[in-house]
Amino acid sequence: MTDAGKARLLIVDDEIKHVQALCNTLEEQGYDVLGCTSGEAALTALQNSRFDLLLADLMMPRMSGIELLRAAITIDPMLVGIIMTGHGTIGTAVEAMQSGALDYILKPFRLSAILPVLGRCLAMRRLRLENAALESRVREHAAALETANVELEAANSELDAFTRSASHDLRSPLNAIAGFSALLLIELGPKIPDEERGWLIKIEKAAKRMSELIDDLMRLSRLGRQALKQQDVDVALLVHDVIDELRAQQPQRELSVHVGDLPRIAADPSLLRQVFVNLLSNAFKFTRQTEHGVIEVDCEQRGQERVFFIRDNGPGFDMAHAGHLFDAFHRLHRPDEYEGSGVGLCIVQRIVQRHNGRVWAEASPGQGACFFFTVGAPTEPWEPGVPALE
Repeated sequence: MTDAGKARLLIVDDEIKHVQALCNTLEEQGYDVLGCTSGEAALTALQNSRFDLLLADLMMPRMSGIELLRAAITIDPMLVGIIMTGHGTIGTAVEAMQSGALDYILKPFRLSAILPVLGRCLAMRRLRLENAALESRVREHAAALETANVELEAANSELDAFTRSASHDLRSPLNAIAGFSALLLIELGPKIPDEERGWLIKIEKAAKRMSELIDDLMRLSRLGRQALKQQDVDVALLVHDVIDELRAQQPQRELSVHVGDLPRIAADPSLLRQVFVNLLSNAFKFTRQTEHGVIEVDCEQRGQERVFFIRDNGPGFDMAHAGHLFDAFHRLHRPDEYEGSGVGLCIVQRIVQRHNGRVWAEASPGQGACFFFTVGAPTEPWEPGVPALE
């Protein structure tokens, strides 16, 4: 449509009186109208100006209305056309439609018949323009997205190179610190006074903690870029395997671990394993000072969700201070009480979110803690069973 809001119509008929009458009538109806008496003049007008609708007579010398319409659409594909004819037959209508006309009207004209046809065709013209604008925006967005993806891949490659370099550069002095500290303790042995020996032990422990922190940071950095490889996962088998590894690291501990009837799900097995490693490692760690440590791993159906949970009877924590529980480096306990970098729960949250799941916790001081998460999709029907004692 024109800037003034009026639809521009191009009327073409070899009979001058018909053109003048139709132009006057439609101008009174609020249209911006130009009349031509030949197809050649109409094409010249289309090349020099923009129109919304072409209303052309079917039978004209040298160029018929259908021929004109075909040529006009090559100039402006968004143009809508109507054929006027005094020979209204099915064959005429079919040929007009095949040529790109949206409708046709019969002579002699009746205003009550013309106006509805014009309204429908102009509405189609607006839809064509809106669709074209939308397609253009989609193409622009797709091009911008493709450019952004290329830039992101380049940035990720640079970040990978940087993290590898930074990891290497940080580990070299740490290895030297830890190595020389251990060497001093071995070589000098009892010659070192107790106070100085304590200093060396602290240096060695600090270097070890820093090395673990670098490992966690590297793992956290890779999570956002690691491609998901979802497959059928036997969660029960995975959990028992993790528990066996943790027990092997602390063979002297008497700890009760209850594992329920866990379902099979579709997930990335390596990432899901990391979730259970982090949560179960925390449960093992925080029940270390509990006289009779108990850990429970199970799953329950809540509406359409399968919710996994790991519960322990450790010291728990005050939920008032848990607002940043899953933030990197956030800790609720002092390092001298429980070791850790404060990255583990952040890694759990990242993995769960990448599986379109969610993770949360419930706890009370002195009453233990329970971590819940949803992840993956079920791969078989499942009914919660009775937990088995391990």
